[in-house]
Amino acid sequence: MTQKRFLGHPAGLFVLFFTEMWERFSYYGMRALLVLYMTEHLLQPAQNGQAVYGLPLLQRLLESAFGPLGQQALASQIYGLYTGLVYLTPLFGGMLADRVLGRRRAVLLGGSLMAVGHFLMAGEAWFLLALLFLIVGNGCFKPNISGQVGDLYPPGDPRRDGAFTIFYMGVNLGAFFSPLVCGTLGQRYGWHYGFAAAGVGMLLGLLVYGWGRRYLPATAQPAPPLKHAETLSARDYQAIAALSAIALLNVMFWAVYEQQGNTLQLFAEHETDWQVFGWQMPSTWFQSMNPAFIFILAPLIDAHARRQSARGRQASSIGKMALGAVLLGASFFVLIFAVGGGTQAGKTSFLWLALCTLIYTLGELYLSPVGLSLVSKISPPGLIGLLMGVWFLSSFFGNLLSGYIGSFYQTMPRPEFFLLLAGLGIGTGLAILAVKPLLRKALGPL
Repeated sequence: MTQKRFLGHPAGLFVLFFTEMWERFSYYGMRALLVLYMTEHLLQPAQNGQAVYGLPLLQRLLESAFGPLGQQALASQIYGLYTGLVYLTPLFGGMLADRVLGRRRAVLLGGSLMAVGHFLMAGEAWFLLALLFLIVGNGCFKPNISGQVGDLYPPGDPRRDGAFTIFYMGVNLGAFFSPLVCGTLGQRYGWHYGFAAAGVGMLLGLLVYGWGRRYLPATAQPAPPLKHAETLSARDYQAIAALSAIALLNVMFWAVYEQQGNTLQLFAEHETDWQVFGWQMPSTWFQSMNPAFIFILAPLIDAHARRQSARGRQASSIGKMALGAVLLGASFFVLIFAVGGGTQAGKTSFLWLALCTLIYTLGELYLSPVGLSLVSKISPPGLIGLLMGVWFLSSFFGNLLSGYIGSFYQTMPRPEFFLLLAGLGIGTGLAILAVKPLLRKALGPL
């Protein structure tokens, strides 16, 4: 690896930054359109869902578990299943990289599979096959791109948390532009133009990664296998148990958070007024608000953390994560208040949705990058890919649960639905605080 630095960090961080930026452009561009595409096109009676290979069987399986599903409920369940499996496969992709491929080859394989998946979305019949390619590809890509960020820094390097924050901004740079590009193309010119743009984004990510491989850590090759259980110390087992406990608590966070691509996108499309001086914005632009606020808030949070650290008052990682979950839940009180009044045709001003997004974005910044950093800090050597997969496993169950929760959107009054989301988010934060003393006793300050 060439030891070149930029802005005080290894140059490899910025290779990973731009690779992840384009991969997230592709993912969030597709996600911005997914629920609208299903509810307004693919699952419409005139479209005849029988033409989608495997859809009748999938619907029967889902209805055997959850009962009869209307159009919106079916779309919500498919959304939850897809986004959930996107976070399950990293568990296996991390193991594959740790033992067989190495993180570099796993990233290249994953990105290639995802590019194929995006282009398969061009045909309705291949919809579920396209999702399968995206799911498997993401499993190879996601844990191994994040794991390489940690590989760039020696143990105890104080720049590590800042590196993950920078990396996280790359995620959100792609997430900001993708609804503006893919969403606009899909809603104004045709669904498949939006999906094709997402595929082009993934190809650009692969080009960046291939060009910058010389700056990436040499440790991104398969690690020596752990031959005996004795190679793990008691503290290693405690670290694994601690990460598993935190991941379990985060399930509910992701179940609530992922409503932004599901029920909140439907709320933005059908119940939100997007007119500005007579011009109608595409509703998918709603999904650019979250990353836009991250650009604004992340430097402020980082500066505040540096000041607190200089004073010896740095908050613990667990405390930050608890605060993040509470803020997520509190954000929905804005919508509970907002749906009491409306603007044009009974619709709610997009400014209320923007305020809700601002608050849960602040919560996200206190939980997600901090969690990634925590995994890289306390994972035993040789298991970081696997434990990154465990971390993303919480998102698997959370996204599955988000699909189930979202299926009640059409049947519950709006204030009650948003109150449900608020209670789940705040309850998660309180639960994280409740286990904090046990984790500190086992592992010390976290």
